[in-house]
Amino acid sequence: MNIETRKLTLEDYDDLKESMLQAYDTLGGQIWSKNTIQRLLKLFPEGQLCIAVDDKVVACSLSIIVDYDEYGDKHTYQHITGNYSFSTHDRNGDILYGIEIFVHPEFRGLRLGRRLYEARKELCESLNLKSIIAGGRIPGYHEHADKLSPRQYIDKVKAKEIYDPTLTFQLSNDFHVRKVLKNYLPGDHESKEFATLIEWNNIYYQGVDASARSAKTIRIGLVQWQMRLFPDIDTFYEQVKFFVDVVSGYKSDFVMFPEFFNTPLLEPYNHLPEIEAMRKLAELTPAIVEKIQSFAVSYNVNVISGSMPIIENNKLYNATYLCHRSGKTEEYRKIHITPNEQKYYGMVGGDKVQVFDTDCGKIGILICYDVEFPELSRIYADQGMQILFVPFLTDTQNGYTRVRHCAQARAIENECYVAIAGCVGNLPRVNNMDIQFAQSAVFTPSDFAFPTNAIKAEATPNTEMVLVVDVDLHLLDELHHFGTVKILKDRRKDLYEIRLLK
Repeated sequence: MNIETRKLTLEDYDDLKESMLQAYDTLGGQIWSKNTIQRLLKLFPEGQLCIAVDDKVVACSLSIIVDYDEYGDKHTYQHITGNYSFSTHDRNGDILYGIEIFVHPEFRGLRLGRRLYEARKELCESLNLKSIIAGGRIPGYHEHADKLSPRQYIDKVKAKEIYDPTLTFQLSNDFHVRKVLKNYLPGDHESKEFATLIEWNNIYYQGVDASARSAKTIRIGLVQWQMRLFPDIDTFYEQVKFFVDVVSGYKSDFVMFPEFFNTPLLEPYNHLPEIEAMRKLAELTPAIVEKIQSFAVSYNVNVISGSMPIIENNKLYNATYLCHRSGKTEEYRKIHITPNEQKYYGMVGGDKVQVFDTDCGKIGILICYDVEFPELSRIYADQGMQILFVPFLTDTQNGYTRVRHCAQARAIENECYVAIAGCVGNLPRVNNMDIQFAQSAVFTPSDFAFPTNAIKAEATPNTEMVLVVDVDLHLLDELHHFGTVKILKDRRKDLYEIRLLK
């Protein structure tokens, strides 16, 4: 027999479902859906733990991080989980909250539950969280409810006069009962809908000091790229390298190039129809991405590579690449294709919406026209995004105004920073790319901790330059909890919702 404690993955779901069905038999067989597990894994992958016996998942522990002061000791399960959406997960919270733990009945003699609790404790310590808190069932209470109050029942379990399969186990694992919760989990008839609020204290908790606060400052470099013709691709690489070098010299964490910043390389194909020329340019993309990734590593800066055309299954996409300084590369494909991109290039939209985990926190990327659709960034915000990057290309001031004002709105409504970077200048010998208008900028939410005009910094319009900006993620945390208005928290989720369909 091989027993392994590890992080849960979505590929484990079939085994997980089978174990849940057996473990939840007394709760009417209600189980977590695959979409719910997927959401948890995206929000907090390290908090979802499992035990595999001979490569089959037979036990599981699910958890989130919360700012416990927001909920207090009188919460319900529905409240603490954000109506099961886990929107309450706060990566900057102080408590590891256990939302689930179970073991397949056939494997309960192996003390797997103890392993899961120990893994949770290690996670709590490694994340420097104050404690583990959970609402615990008392499934033996229904047998004594006619004679004992919940508190009396708990006292007798503590005194080992009564054995409760859940509470006895929790007490033996160094948890203590803070209070009794009423109506905690509707439908838990065995517990008569009572629960114990249990806690394990992390004695190694160090609190949050000034150094932790300063570590939340992220430096962003934006390249306002001058369109110019290049005699060859090596000269283009030299220009890209120059900007990465400059921004890296200021110890930036990110550098972003604009949308279609490599279209000067279309010049040799200007004799071709636009759609054929863009497909020729797409053939260069893999080599360009590889080169930019090498710059990201050698200059120790995360690079958002503007956007470039890419062909897959004979379809043409507009894609950007997040080149991590760790060496990893991730891709985002523009979701909303403009009428001109469809008309002149035959481009199609991507179908993957996700935030990206970086060494500076969670970020989102939208390409130009995408930022004019508020649903995408709202989904990102629900997934924990703190900075939204928007490479863009606009030919007229009208187009730029749409991108700018929509980006500013996204910063306010999603309580995040939004950085935009565009191209400037002219390309007289490249079809459909002849003029550009841009003013790159970083926008903030609108509250007292931020600039009064909600603009952190902005470039000189239509001038090639680099904009280097510091943003403080700690201010976003304070806004989220103590802002004049709390847009994300005050949404009427009882009336409406925004969700992904695929």
